[in-house]
Amino acid sequence: MKKIIALGGSNSNNSINKTLAIYAAKQIENTEILVIDLNDFNIPLYGIDLETADGIPSEAIRLSDLFNQADGFVVSLAEHNGSYTAAFKNVFDWLSRINSKVWRNKPMLLMATSPGARGGISVLQSAKDRFPQMGANLIADFSLPSFFDNFTENDISNKELKIDLTDKINKFKIEI
Repeated sequence: MKKIIALGGSNSNNSINKTLAIYAAKQIENTEILVIDLNDFNIPLYGIDLETADGIPSEAIRLSDLFNQADGFVVSLAEHNGSYTAAFKNVFDWLSRINSKVWRNKPMLLMATSPGARGGISVLQSAKDRFPQMGANLIADFSLPSFFDNFTENDISNKELKIDLTDKINKFKIEI
């Protein structure tokens, strides 16, 4: 059975991006879904002085080991001031010190959502530019604007957006 990591790029306890990542991953039949909550990893703020003094934190190594086990990634990124959240960027930085191909050249469905009409499009574009250089086999990307208007009852309520995401999930399924 294939293993998919569903990751919301936020440390919010009520992360809408984690909700979207889990939703998308659950649409893929016959897979084991491993939900990564950044709050479950106690990883200090990255700095070269800390790495030189103490090495790579064990929690970063534990997360990296989970990435090694995955057959694919469903990632939905929260956007803070047009970029990655500090929590995600910190984890990303530590993981890159363990393996510069953070995403292990495995298939990825990359998404973003926000309460606003732009749907995290700025962070999505940054990730589309950067993640392939960091080992992401980017199969498809998707932005869900106005999360609270378009996602209700644990489903995408906007028909056009749901069809779009379903098409992208189907492309991802073929690759894992």
